[in-house]
Amino acid sequence: MIATLWLLAGFTAGTVHFTLLRWNTLLYLTNGDIMRAVGTQLLRLASIALLLALAAWHGAIALVLATIGVMLARLLVLRVMQVVP
Repeated sequence: MIATLWLLAGFTAGTVHFTLLRWNTLLYLTNGDIMRAVGTQLLRLASIALLLALAAWHGAIALVLATIGVMLARLLVLRVMQVVP
């Protein structure tokens, strides 16, 4: 049961991380407020690093499952947000 929670936590954090990546890229490209874009970037990276550090503190299995969750979220977000020509 706890293994499923690490996978779900990684998937949720990864979904938020990669969704904010798209938004963050738009901030860099369109908005003149560079500090907001940099702040979002730092928040994104710090949150995913914190989750993976917490998972590593709980053991190798937790870290692997959280990482798999993040990678599955990446596949999902890329599939959902793809640009169709």
